[in-house]
Amino acid sequence: MYRYDEFDARLVRERVAQFRDQVARRLDGSLSEDEFKPLRLKNGVYLQLHAYMLRIAVPYGTLSSRQLRQLALIGEKYDRGYGHFTTRTNMQFNWPRLRDVPEILDLLADVEMHCIQTSGNCIRNVTADHFAGIAADEIEDPRPTAELIRQWSSLHPEFDYLPRKFKIAVTGAEHDRAVVRAHDIGLRILRNAKGEIGYEVMVGGGLGRTPMIAKTIRSFLPKADLLAYLEAVLRVYNLEGRRDNKYKARVKIMVHEIGAEEFARRVEAEFARLDGPAIAADPEEVARIAAYFASPAYETLPARASGFEAAKAENRAFATWASVNLFTHKVPGYAAAVISLKGIGDAPGDITSAQMRVVADLAETYSLDELRITHAQNIVLPYVKKDDLFVVSQTLVEVGLATANAGLITDIIACPGLDYCSLATARSIPIAQALAHRFADEKRQLEIGELNIKISGCINACGHHHVGHIGILGLEKSGQESYQITLGGDATETAAIGEILGPGVPADDVPDAIERIVSVYLAQRTSGETFIEAVRRLGLAPFKAAFLEKTHAPA
Repeated sequence: MYRYDEFDARLVRERVAQFRDQVARRLDGSLSEDEFKPLRLKNGVYLQLHAYMLRIAVPYGTLSSRQLRQLALIGEKYDRGYGHFTTRTNMQFNWPRLRDVPEILDLLADVEMHCIQTSGNCIRNVTADHFAGIAADEIEDPRPTAELIRQWSSLHPEFDYLPRKFKIAVTGAEHDRAVVRAHDIGLRILRNAKGEIGYEVMVGGGLGRTPMIAKTIRSFLPKADLLAYLEAVLRVYNLEGRRDNKYKARVKIMVHEIGAEEFARRVEAEFARLDGPAIAADPEEVARIAAYFASPAYETLPARASGFEAAKAENRAFATWASVNLFTHKVPGYAAAVISLKGIGDAPGDITSAQMRVVADLAETYSLDELRITHAQNIVLPYVKKDDLFVVSQTLVEVGLATANAGLITDIIACPGLDYCSLATARSIPIAQALAHRFADEKRQLEIGELNIKISGCINACGHHHVGHIGILGLEKSGQESYQITLGGDATETAAIGEILGPGVPADDVPDAIERIVSVYLAQRTSGETFIEAVRRLGLAPFKAAFLEKTHAPA
């Protein structure tokens, strides 16, 4: 895990002092809200429907126990006793008082955290595979690359005020668990025919009003050229991106309008003009960063953990949790445990301060003091010995975090929606809760198998609904909430945008509509076929017919 050096610490403390003064001037009226807005956004402070919201960066989703405990303290002291993990692996506090924000930022600085570049038209928090460093299909751990990009992009003077926000994700595995093709830049670590490690560079992805899948503009980029090539991409976008229309000010629009081939040509031309060696990170610095992510000192354990197997045989609930919420580790005797923040009836991604402390204790005791936040709004303990998993699970049971649904139909991604967000046009959380209750039966969830539902409360798509196997978009229609259903989205290496099934439905009709869609799958699937595989084989027609059977659009 990366640790601040003296420069990092000084930079963050200076930013806190600056913002403390800015807040004081806003509170005494010296700054108007219009004058204050760009200053607060640079420090992760939004003005939501009911209160200010503070967004805290969790780079590539990695946290220590100490950091999570500090988040618990902040939630307890300055919020309402909980926090919310987002699809960008950040944490949001929805109820801080503006006068308290500088104190919160100071507390964050104490544990090497901050809110810089979590908002505004800049390069946002860099994300990566939440199973980085432990996945068997991994070519290389993507976190050193993500950290290098974080350092390069932080307060970069040329990219501090882009046409619009800019998001980057990195994966180092064959299977994409970082949704790289839905990002402005997606990087996939790979080997070329010579066995050299480099990057596939994808540009122009993004969801929101105009969802698009990123296009590959470089099939292989040598590792040493990474920062110079990113600089070239950002320069082309910054110079030529639309600033006259915020709806067309994303790099995906530029790639779409001029074509991926022409965009790549312009990037290559800019890349050739740059002084690459001057931009590239010093090899010693790259090595220093990589050392922070070296594999931990694993114990030599038997591949078959007798205590783990015995616990599964004796406890059916634990066996179910283990079959659903564990990820196969590359090191024998270990597993990665997914802690679902999608308990039946819970708000997806929410976690109380009390629960944070328990998870922090578990990470410290059983996971080498490390945990990961996923873009699916869950938590991962990445280094758990299999024989410790029963104790871990029973502790999670005690605090309501042992739901066995990772990747299943109730593991729903949802944005905060109209309950909090000033941009939302409909609620997301109540829809997620209603669906979780409808499909709460554990046996039925297992029968359905892998099925990703994603919900957004507006067209900005913070809930990733476009790439959900089933996507749900809440809109306002004639003064009522209307929910548009899409089918066939995919967030993996075979990324796809879902297709609309028909007219929007009222909130109360959403569970029935999803029920009919699932029923088609269960009736027509072949042996071992997942939901998304069935959708691709069958096409939309049978699902659409079932969806429209009793659909009544809002008046």
